[in-house]
Amino acid sequence: IRHLPFPLIPAGLDGLAERCAQYKKDGVDFGKWRAVLKITDTTPSTLAIQENANSLARYASICQQHGLVPIVEPEILPDGDHDLHRCQYVTEKVLAAVYKALNDHHVYLEGTLLKPNMVTAGHSCPKKYTPQEVAMATVTALHRTVPAAVPGICFLSGGQSEEEASLNLNAINKCPLPKPWKLTFSYGRALQASALAAWSGKPENKKATQEAFCKRAQINGLACKGQYIVSGKSDAAAKQSLFTASYTY
Repeated sequence: IRHLPFPLIPAGLDGLAERCAQYKKDGVDFGKWRAVLKITDTTPSTLAIQENANSLARYASICQQHGLVPIVEPEILPDGDHDLHRCQYVTEKVLAAVYKALNDHHVYLEGTLLKPNMVTAGHSCPKKYTPQEVAMATVTALHRTVPAAVPGICFLSGGQSEEEASLNLNAINKCPLPKPWKLTFSYGRALQASALAAWSGKPENKKATQEAFCKRAQINGLACKGQYIVSGKSDAAAKQSLFTASYTY
C-alpha cells in the first residue's frame, strides 16, 4: 500500500514492480494507492488532477503485471466550505481523468476496484444535505465517469460519522439511477468509533467492543443492499463526527 500526498510525483513508483513481485510471492492479492486532492477556490488544479491520475494508472498497471488487484483510491478531502455541487463537479473531473489514464495505460478494468469519496459538502459548509441528495450527486458522478466494466466501488468514509456513512451508503444503493457496479464500503474510522468507545482501553470490555464492531458491520451490510432501517437507537459514538483536517493514515 502506498499513500500519495498532495499533488506530487511519487517516488513510490520507483522499484514498485520488484516489490509487487515479492508481495505476490508472499501471498498478497490486492494493492491500494491513495491519491489525495483538496477543494479550494483554486484547487485542485488541472495539473494536480492529471498527475495524480497518471500515478494511479501507473501503479494499477504495475500491480496487474504481477498478478495483484489494484484498488484505485482518488480521494477528495472533505476539508473546506464548498457545497455539494462543487464537490460533484470536482469528483467528476477527477474520476474522468483517472479512467482516461487507466485506459491510456491499458489497465484491465474488470480486474480493479475503485475506492472513492462520496460526493458530500465540505465539513464547514453551512448547508446540510440529506442522504438522498448525497446519493443522487454521488451516483450521478459515478454514472457519468466510471465504466460499467469496473466490478466494484468501495466507498471511503471520509470523516463522516458512523451513522452518517451508513445512511449515505444506504441511500446510494436505493438511488433510482442505473448502478452497474457493486456499491459497498471500505471504511476505517466509520467502523471503529463505537468499538473504541465501548473498549475505552480496558481489557474487560473486549466482548462489548466486538459486539459494537459487529453491529456496525452488519448495519453497513444492510446498507449495501439498501435495506438499513433507522431504529432511532444509535449511540452517541455512532453519531459523532470523525472529521480530521487534511487527514492522513
